[in-house]
Amino acid sequence: MSGRCLGLSVWLSCLLAVVPLRGFAADNCQHLTATGNPEYPPYLWRDPHNPAQLIGANADLLKQVAKDLGLVVDVMYVGPWSRAQEEVSSGRIDMLAGYFRTQARELLTDFISPPFLFNSSVVWVRKGEGFAYSDWSDLKGRRGGTLVNNSHGQAFDDYARAQLDLEAVPSVTQAFQKLLLKRSDYVIFEQYPGMALARALGKEKELEVLEPPVSSEGLYLALSHKSGCNQPALREALARKMRELVAGPLPEQLVAENLERWQRQQAGK
Repeated sequence: MSGRCLGLSVWLSCLLAVVPLRGFAADNCQHLTATGNPEYPPYLWRDPHNPAQLIGANADLLKQVAKDLGLVVDVMYVGPWSRAQEEVSSGRIDMLAGYFRTQARELLTDFISPPFLFNSSVVWVRKGEGFAYSDWSDLKGRRGGTLVNNSHGQAFDDYARAQLDLEAVPSVTQAFQKLLLKRSDYVIFEQYPGMALARALGKEKELEVLEPPVSSEGLYLALSHKSGCNQPALREALARKMRELVAGPLPEQLVAENLERWQRQQAGK
């Protein structure tokens, strides 16, 4: 094959690779919307300078992915975690910036693999009032708290529905308050967001974590089945870019940077 033909072949291959995403962008989908759990520092929380927006490691990573693909994404505050999931399930918001994968959730959203971070869910108790705990069965017979529509992985979710007494409330703040008022014996929530929120509430010395974690699950981007922008070209482009980013240090760097950012904001209150 001549050098000219080879060059033409390479050019055509590159053109075909970008045509689907450009066609997608032309359908008014170059600007996407996302949301997530607003009580999830350092991953997501409300921007104190612009409360209509969410900031954090998940938001930064998603915006980097979008920028690399020539897209724009707004990571918006739409209400508590349960409301955020409803907004995405309905298609009013395009995607969730950080979602644990379960069978029920797969009926409503497309998960973009691979996960970009992993997060541990733990048992929170009042300090000095813990109990013997080594596995899920030790939670039986006790009153627990969790968030509405929250997940801690398919296996734990299935076990909890069948075996545990868990009351779901709209916010982590409310769950921690009920725990401290002795209206529950423990709360199931992710470790680092829980630590950050306990500190923000001034309750870090009144709460502690029992080991081991109940689960460690991957955080995914998840596109609503009802989003008009959920097309194969976008899903493939997001997955390709996510594979590139998680192979490097960026996700963990963003967590560290946003933990410092959250702490600075709390210190400045």
